[in-house]
Amino acid sequence: MAEIEKELNEETPVEEVAEEVTETPEVNPWEEKYNLERDAHLRVAAEFDNFRKRTIKEKEASYGNGKADAVAKMLPIYDNLERALNQETADAAYKKGVELTMNELLKIFGILGVEVFGNVGDEFDPNLHNAVMHIDDENLGENVIAQVFQKGFKIGEKVVRFAMVQVAN
Repeated sequence: MAEIEKELNEETPVEEVAEEVTETPEVNPWEEKYNLERDAHLRVAAEFDNFRKRTIKEKEASYGNGKADAVAKMLPIYDNLERALNQETADAAYKKGVELTMNELLKIFGILGVEVFGNVGDEFDPNLHNAVMHIDDENLGENVIAQVFQKGFKIGEKVVRFAMVQVAN
């Protein structure tokens, strides 16, 4: 212990400290150039990898966006078929034809992965539904859909069209 205190109390000459600090290993200019070129190469490789990943992501998104656009263009057909089904008619063959057409359209939507949502009694979700009216009804719970004016459609997590609904309470 006394030896450690003695070493701590001894002062090191300033010249020795200066010599220790100024001694730096010599850098080979070729090694420095190699390191710069290697860093540049690694940066280019990383940029290319990011470009490749971004391109793949954009390609996948473009397919989904194209599919959503095609489905959005078919939605007026769905709406018209739904209106036709809700009308009273005496012609059974006409009604059967409209039902078959609607079933075929829903089958195609199913193949494309389109999900129809927005039913009476569902809970209101502002991420999926567009509330255009509000009513107070004791028979319905809080934030429950009372009436559906237009069905909503989504593909996966992407909403193609929000459901237009009336919300209770």
